[in-house]
Amino acid sequence: QVQLVETGGTLVQTGGSLRLSCVASGGTFSSYTMGWFRQVARKEREFVAGIRRSGGNTILADNVKGRFIISRDNDKNTVYLQMNSLKPEDKAVYYCAATTDYIILPGRLSWPNWGQGTQVTVSS
Repeated sequence: QVQLVETGGTLVQTGGSLRLSCVASGGTFSSYTMGWFRQVARKEREFVAGIRRSGGNTILADNVKGRFIISRDNDKNTVYLQMNSLKPEDKAVYYCAATTDYIILPGRLSWPNWGQGTQVTVSS
């Protein structure tokens, strides 16, 4: 089973940028579809972005389209989330997720592997 470790979360000002990284180990990284989710207290964990195995196909949630970019480096076993034009409502714990499913599904139950999360705070 793959293990996932996220880094890069911090405090950033509104309008700023941040890049999250997620390093995978214990599995064949290129065989996993990768995703990013986020969660705020007392709310459901929501899908942010997903990327297929080769990196050639990505999906972004409507509320981050045009601002966030998901990418991966299969040689480094790493998936990234570049976040630009950050807003206070982007404040959340961001989780990296992995699945062997070929397609990207937004429901959290479709993703069996999770990291521990990294906190992103956006000051207004």
